[in-house]
Amino acid sequence: MGTHKSLTKVIGIGETILDIIFQDNCPQRAIAGGSTFNTMVSLSRCGVPALFISELGNDSVGHLIRSFMEANRLSTDYIDFFDDGKSPLALAFLDENRNAEYTFYKDFPERRLNIPFPEISKNDVLMFGSYFAVDPALRNKVRELLQYARSRQAMLYYDINFRKAHAGERQVLLPHFIENFEMATIIRCSDEDLDVLFPKQNRVEIYEHYFLQGKKILIVTRGEKEIWIKTLSWEKTYPVQAITPVSTIGAGDSFNAGLVYGIIKNNIPTASFGSLPEKQWDELIDWAQLFAAKVCLSLDNYVPENFLT
Repeated sequence: MGTHKSLTKVIGIGETILDIIFQDNCPQRAIAGGSTFNTMVSLSRCGVPALFISELGNDSVGHLIRSFMEANRLSTDYIDFFDDGKSPLALAFLDENRNAEYTFYKDFPERRLNIPFPEISKNDVLMFGSYFAVDPALRNKVRELLQYARSRQAMLYYDINFRKAHAGERQVLLPHFIENFEMATIIRCSDEDLDVLFPKQNRVEIYEHYFLQGKKILIVTRGEKEIWIKTLSWEKTYPVQAITPVSTIGAGDSFNAGLVYGIIKNNIPTASFGSLPEKQWDELIDWAQLFAAKVCLSLDNYVPENFLT
């Protein structure tokens, strides 16, 4: 597929990792992954100009993922290939509901993301999230990029993606989360993320405390149950299309890709998000659900090459 007609490009920043997927305790496949990485591959496969900022070891795994990125037209110009350490691995064990439990193996150098950032233009989209976006070891670099993107009037799409494995760090990391909220245009998370980050608070209380003053858009997904959107002036709950998943790995990442694809397809400028009509949100959520459902029907972390042809 050729480049998308829009001049808008999407810039992602996040972890790149090799996922080794197990089913019934047997390895099924090894596939390049990482939350924002998955989103970027899906967007690139749909013809959206996509740049990715990340880090990989200068080793066999790193070379494998680099080749995969090149084959999927996802720029490798902003990958920090380091010699002092190894590319990260994740073992993903699927349960009976095809949800994954992860074990991570990481060996990063002391100095990280030792690369220049790409140029960002007005109405470009910057995607960020997960532990990577609040990791103290990377915080200064991530903050620098967010501030730059905001100064350029880009759209900042933040996927919280904060899991219980890091729940013990919640209090220490909370200022980083709040800073991310303040800079983001759209915040997307799962109900599990909210339970870990803001225990014993319901989603309306969380919105009023952390997002109302900044007039933010909050999207909360609840697996196969529902999708909830809250803005300054309205809220809505959407039902989720019923499917029998093969794997839910990458479902949220693909939801993000679908929503951003809809934004780019409709040429929605960053400044319009606070006043988008409900009907336009209905269309964006349709795109998000279409992408997420497709990924759940395979062991891939991203939509297939011919998805929109």
